[in-house]
Amino acid sequence: MAAWKKELLTRENGGLVEMQVPEIVSASRSTDIPAFYADWFFHRLKVGYSAWTNPFNGVKGYVSYKNTRFIVFWSKDPSPLLAHLEELKIRKIGCYIQYTLNDYVKEGLEKGVKPLEYRIGIFKRLVEKLGFGSVIWRFDPLMFTDTIDIDTLLGKMEKIGDQLKGYTEKLVFSYADIAIYRKVRSNLEKNGINSRDWTEDEMREFADGLAKLNKSWGYTLATCGEKIDLKPYGIEHNHCIDDDLIIRLAYKDKALMDFLKVKIHPMPSPSIFGDIESLPSDAIILPNNTYATRGDNRDKGQREFCGCMKSKDIGEYNTCIHLCEYCYANTSKQTAVKNYNLHKENLFGETITGI
Repeated sequence: MAAWKKELLTRENGGLVEMQVPEIVSASRSTDIPAFYADWFFHRLKVGYSAWTNPFNGVKGYVSYKNTRFIVFWSKDPSPLLAHLEELKIRKIGCYIQYTLNDYVKEGLEKGVKPLEYRIGIFKRLVEKLGFGSVIWRFDPLMFTDTIDIDTLLGKMEKIGDQLKGYTEKLVFSYADIAIYRKVRSNLEKNGINSRDWTEDEMREFADGLAKLNKSWGYTLATCGEKIDLKPYGIEHNHCIDDDLIIRLAYKDKALMDFLKVKIHPMPSPSIFGDIESLPSDAIILPNNTYATRGDNRDKGQREFCGCMKSKDIGEYNTCIHLCEYCYANTSKQTAVKNYNLHKENLFGETITGI
């Protein structure tokens, strides 16, 4: 995990503790903070810090929000954010949302999520509040089961993709990894779900079908954490914590741009011969006839094929109560429900679980 600078800061109880002080916060790969802990998070943002318990050694760590300039939210139901977005504006903190919008309703793989049409409606409301480009559609993971094959998945994605035209610019997906994720394999087995990993030929067959669907959508297509090269199908490797997107959305925030090592340049003018100097390959086009270049912000602590930039994740595993059958973040449904009940006993504690 990428290391952030630390400062000795004051807790609510008056004690001093060393806290990480990140500019970019991820909320969260480990649990669905917007769906279940939005009130907790925005309270902790107001207090100025939160804490989490390391699942490997049980040690509590602390994160200060004093320098936070941008938040990336991850959620299957970000509807509670609608009540809090104004708070971010007041604090001059930018955000975008990685919105996992799957359709496993018939198969019962996500029994805890709300109806699909409701979730699509929330997607559109969030775009209306935050602006085009600020809500990214994820269909993640792509599962094979006894009743789900490639054609089934493409049909599900077509249904959603048709309804999101004009509301998102990107679709991110990943192929389910059963063999290498112990929790996923264990949870599927416990829940009686037969699933398997994808072959490379199947990945390419799916990519080809998705590319054909995208001819009517025009989305940027990208994979999350996948080794396979799908560029022949117009599919890129994603950067879920994406400094390019952050720059496009928050280029007026000088402190954040300085942190991201951004330089903003005027667009080159035509020469007397009418030709225009070519832009750098990594140029990020901005308004007002300008473009940006930036430094290397990649988080080298993530998976080998993850393109995310450095951020601080503030969630905790074993706390998401969507209770999806394939969950990678919960050891068991019972543990997640137990921890959620602990949260309800101390709604605004330093940690999600209140302990």
